[in-house]
Amino acid sequence: VMDAAGQVTQRAPAFAESFAMVEFRRAASGAAPVPVAGRIAPELSDEESVYRALVAGVRGYVGKTGFPGVVLGLSGGIDSALTLAIAVDALGADKVQAVMMPSRYTSRMSLDDAAAQARALGVTYSSIPIEGMFEAALASLAGEFAGRAPDATEENLQSRCRMLILMGISNKTGKMVLTTGNKSEMAVGYATLYGDMAGGFAPIKDCSKLLVYRLAAWRNAQAGLDGRGGAGVIPQRVIDRPPSAELRPDQKDSDSLPPYEVLDPILEAFIEDDLSVDEIVARGFERATVARVLDLVQRNEYKRRQAPPGVRVSRRAFGRD
Repeated sequence: VMDAAGQVTQRAPAFAESFAMVEFRRAASGAAPVPVAGRIAPELSDEESVYRALVAGVRGYVGKTGFPGVVLGLSGGIDSALTLAIAVDALGADKVQAVMMPSRYTSRMSLDDAAAQARALGVTYSSIPIEGMFEAALASLAGEFAGRAPDATEENLQSRCRMLILMGISNKTGKMVLTTGNKSEMAVGYATLYGDMAGGFAPIKDCSKLLVYRLAAWRNAQAGLDGRGGAGVIPQRVIDRPPSAELRPDQKDSDSLPPYEVLDPILEAFIEDDLSVDEIVARGFERATVARVLDLVQRNEYKRRQAPPGVRVSRRAFGRD
C-alpha cells in the first residue's frame, strides 16, 4: 500500500498467505484518501525472494494437482541437492523421497554426500544401482552399435535407466517426479530427453547455474525454513566440487561447456536482454564462444518444448510458465 506521494505505508510478507486490513483516512476535499500506516514487512534479498518463490511454486503445484508427495533423483550434485531442500521446505520431509541411482562412474563422494543430505533432511532414501539395467541396454544394442566408438549415446542410456526407476516409483506410489535441471543446462541442451528431463514439475528450470549456487549458499545459512530442516542441509562439498554429470570417467561440465561464469552472462544477455551477437561480444566475450553458445540455444529448442513446467523467476523463462 502506498500513499499519494508513493511512500509505502503497509506491505504484507512475500510468498506467504496472510490477511491484512487496509484503512484510509478522509482527506481534504479533492485530495486522495490517506492510508493509515500498518505493518511493513521487510523486503527480501534476491536469494531469499527467489528461494521462497520456488518453495511456493512447488507447494502450490503439487498440492493443487492432488499428488501425495514427490520423488527425485539425488545424485550428489548441486542441482538435485537444492531441489531436495526446496521440496522438503515446500511439502515436508514425510512427502519427499530421494533416490540415489549409482553407476560405474558414480564417485564415493557423491554416494556419501547424497546419503548425508537425505539424513539431514529426514526424507525417505533409496539407493538403486543402474549397472544391471545399463549392461542389459548395451547388450541389446550391441549389434546396432558395432563398429561405432562410445559417445554421448552411452551417457544418455544411463540417464534413461534412471528415468525408468523414478517413473516406476512414481507410478507405483502416485508421487510426482521432480526434475532437477537448471536454466543453463536447459538453454544449451545439456540434459537428456526422456532421461533426466522426464518428470512432472521442474522447480529450478528458470534458475541459472550461478543462481543455483547462490541459493544453495543462502539456504545453508538458514537455521530453518518454516520449521523444516536447519542450517547446512546441503553438504559443503556438494557446493565446492566441480560440477559433473558423472556419466563417463573423470567427467566435468567444463569438458563440454564454457565455465558457468562465462556461459551464464552470455545466456542472460541473449535470452533475457535480447542482445545480438555483436552486442554480447561488446561486453567482453569471445565471438566464437558467443556464436557457439547461441547455436546451442537454438538447436535445443526441441528439447525445451518437451520439458515439464516449473517456476518462473526471471524476466523471460522457457515455456509458458
